[in-house]
Amino acid sequence: MIAAAAPTSFWDQQPVQWLVGVPLRILITIVVALVTRWILVRIINRLVNRAALSARRERLGVSKRAARTTELTEIVMGDRREQRAEAVGQLLCSIVTFTIATIAIIIILTTLGVDLGPLLASAGLIGVILGFGAQTLIKDYISGIYLILEDQYGVGDVVDLGPAVGVVEEVSLRVTRVRDMSGVVWYVRNGEILRVANRSQGWTLSVVDVPVAYDEDIDRVRELIERLAEDMDDDPAYDDILLGKPAFEGVESVSGDAVFVRITAKSAPERQQAVAREIRERVKTVFDRAGVRVPVLARGPMPTYGQNPGGTPPTTSGGSQRV
Repeated sequence: MIAAAAPTSFWDQQPVQWLVGVPLRILITIVVALVTRWILVRIINRLVNRAALSARRERLGVSKRAARTTELTEIVMGDRREQRAEAVGQLLCSIVTFTIATIAIIIILTTLGVDLGPLLASAGLIGVILGFGAQTLIKDYISGIYLILEDQYGVGDVVDLGPAVGVVEEVSLRVTRVRDMSGVVWYVRNGEILRVANRSQGWTLSVVDVPVAYDEDIDRVRELIERLAEDMDDDPAYDDILLGKPAFEGVESVSGDAVFVRITAKSAPERQQAVAREIRERVKTVFDRAGVRVPVLARGPMPTYGQNPGGTPPTTSGGSQRV
């Protein structure tokens, strides 16, 4: 007599075991991936915040008191280091997300019983083919990563990239978008950028050459200019554009009628023209009050624009300088 088979439990049935095993492992994989990403992103954000905090320096109104160029450059570049830390943090977060997602997908496919051998072999072959065909694209992306890491320029900087000179509007891993002074938008591939001239990093130098009469007392002129420099340095209206007290550099050149003295001032990026104009205006006021004579430099005939066949402003003779 054949014994009756013992009833099997609901949890011992094969479909139930599959449903409990495979989906549970997949769920655990997804949860572990999300938790790992959260932890790594949190660590990256803390490192970025710490780097940004250490990069913060005094505002320009205080930093302009820096006496040496090295100190001034370090202070002004603090904000740029903070921006670069944030950009690098975003890049690292993207890399972490992509890496964890790739590993999680591979584990899930393995759990589902998918043979990854042929798939990986096909992916490797396709990768080799794409590598030969997309060398330029890979070069652009690698160059873009280095541009971000090295902080060669950022959005809002005035740069000279060779083929394009203008204001940076966007920096991506593949291309940089620049709008030149005439409004034309240039898209420059990062892999084609061989050199970068950044006119917005750190500080700029304003240079003003002032002519005075040949027989004027240079010591008296120096005293007036140094007093003017003290007044500008103490004026809070220039905290955002003037980085340090203007300096009297001495006699730059001598001609038959005039002696040219040079004044220099360190200014915020792209503000050197504004600082130079203000120095000229103040020099004119101070010289008028002190009775310092400025020679009338020789100029050629000044025809009206209507008499100029080319319709362009007339040129001056003798290489005259403006105060």
